[in-house]
Amino acid sequence: MAKSAGQKLKLLYIIKLLTENSDENHPVSTADIIAYLDSNGIHSERKSIYDDIARLTDFGYDIIQVHSRQGGGYYMGGRDFELAELKLLVDAVQSSRFITTRKSRSLIKKLEQLAGRYDAGKLQRQVYVAGRIKTENESIYYSVDNIHRAIQENKQISFRYLDWNLKKELVPRDQELRCVSPWALIWREDNYYLAAYDSRDEIIKHYRVDKMGQVKVLNTPRQGMEQFARRDPAVYTNQTFGMFSGEEQAVTLQFPNRLVGVVLDRFGRDADIRPMTDRIFRIRVKVAVSGQFFGWLAGIGRETVVVSPVSVREQYQEWLTQIVDTMRMRAELPDPAYDGQTEKAPDEKE
Repeated sequence: MAKSAGQKLKLLYIIKLLTENSDENHPVSTADIIAYLDSNGIHSERKSIYDDIARLTDFGYDIIQVHSRQGGGYYMGGRDFELAELKLLVDAVQSSRFITTRKSRSLIKKLEQLAGRYDAGKLQRQVYVAGRIKTENESIYYSVDNIHRAIQENKQISFRYLDWNLKKELVPRDQELRCVSPWALIWREDNYYLAAYDSRDEIIKHYRVDKMGQVKVLNTPRQGMEQFARRDPAVYTNQTFGMFSGEEQAVTLQFPNRLVGVVLDRFGRDADIRPMTDRIFRIRVKVAVSGQFFGWLAGIGRETVVVSPVSVREQYQEWLTQIVDTMRMRAELPDPAYDGQTEKAPDEKE
């Protein structure tokens, strides 16, 4: 490396060394800095290092000097991210279902570089959170980027919607190329959803982003501004269960007092809760009435009551009845996995 070129890079190499290889417990000595620069073809003297550190400090880098009998040294004090913040980011990346395993490892490795050499190991231990199901759609990052760009530029998008087949492959649901107006990306129940206006059907629809393939930004202006202008995104997300749309209605629900935390987690602390007795309370909320809403109610337990309107209560009762009837009917049918003479599954080998 030419001397002049090396001297121009000198400050950058010093910052790189301090960022990656120093902390409060591991200061880098002046001799270490000189040796590191020399290994990169940059000759330097002790006096010039003092001047370089002063220039970097004046520029704004938080470089701390340590004095000790062993000679002391320098370390990078403030960083863009504290270790506790990086741990939170690593856990968020690892636990996100829409980020593939391969991409999670890549992102975590980049976060480790922000921590420095000695704290990177602490982040590596954070990787081994309980195993979670991860998407396998690597194109989701480009899909999200295109969706954000379309929203910012007020454009529509086109894409193909995907489904899993029995070979565990994501394949197009049909040959239809969907064209919608994207308005919001919503994080809900470990999944990323797009809320978009479908001008053909004149309704708002939701799509799992990890099941959207070949997302492209179109030159067509977005539509549906009036429909979205009437909705508060936070409230709208609480009203929609599993991001499945349904007829929006105001319903009154009744729960035992011990479930107040579950209800507040679902509808938010601003929900209209009214104590009825010392054992039960009621809440009046707007929800998108759908099978997913009924499934949420059923999952909470038998003490949940749909008070009003009567039509929603009857729909819920019919939904439960159909499930019981279906279970009873299927229980009476022979199981094709057995031949009636053996308890061995057909794919089990002798």
